[in-house]
Amino acid sequence: MRFEDYSPPASPPQGANPCDDCALRTLEAFLPGTPEERKTIESFRVGSRRVPAGSAIVEEHRPSPFLFTLYAGWAFRYKTLSDGRRQILNFLLPGDFIGLQDEFSEGQTHGVEAVTDTTLCAFSRDRLWELFHAHPKLGYDITWLAAREEKMVDDNLVTAGRRNASERVAMLLMHLYRRAQRVGMERDGWVEFPFNQQHLADALGLSLVHTNKTLRKLQALGLYKLDAGWLRILEPHALETLGDYFERPMRPTPLI
Repeated sequence: MRFEDYSPPASPPQGANPCDDCALRTLEAFLPGTPEERKTIESFRVGSRRVPAGSAIVEEHRPSPFLFTLYAGWAFRYKTLSDGRRQILNFLLPGDFIGLQDEFSEGQTHGVEAVTDTTLCAFSRDRLWELFHAHPKLGYDITWLAAREEKMVDDNLVTAGRRNASERVAMLLMHLYRRAQRVGMERDGWVEFPFNQQHLADALGLSLVHTNKTLRKLQALGLYKLDAGWLRILEPHALETLGDYFERPMRPTPLI
């Protein structure tokens, strides 16, 4: 499956206040923000970054002077054990705010890696308190985004601790599909799905062999289809039921 006309958003707009022309703000998934809020965010912004697929956005165990909003592409947040085993904590899509956890911890808690070519808006970590102080509403929005991410990590913990292999895979497929669909990444019922089986195994706490067998079983049942890096959910109700995944429609989220 190929979509020749598919392309992610271009780099964030430039100019006096590019936040006013941000393509993400046109999506129903995000709050547009007031002119004053957008002006404050722009004053906090230090530019944009391009990070190619497979490269680090935030290096594990190394401090980063920046916070980021993912503007385009897919990424994931992870931790690695001393023997090299990796746990993917959550997957990141456009609009997600990156790096806040390290502001309130001792030492670097995680790394962030680009799965596809990504574009990010960068913000100075040193000015975070200034932002909270100057505009408490934006401080609340950042807190809200952090709480939403904590809920996702909670859901992942339930998946790893209580769901069986089929339930884990079903839940993750539906979760990623719904999130991609929500931020405008769906094309004719398909969403870009650039993950290999190792990514899924690292996210679900399964062996690579078990992940492969489970994916093949669910595909043979006609629940989903993967084709050249694109995912289509064929039986959404069946996958939701199997994964015990019933997300209520999310309200529009803040965009930093």
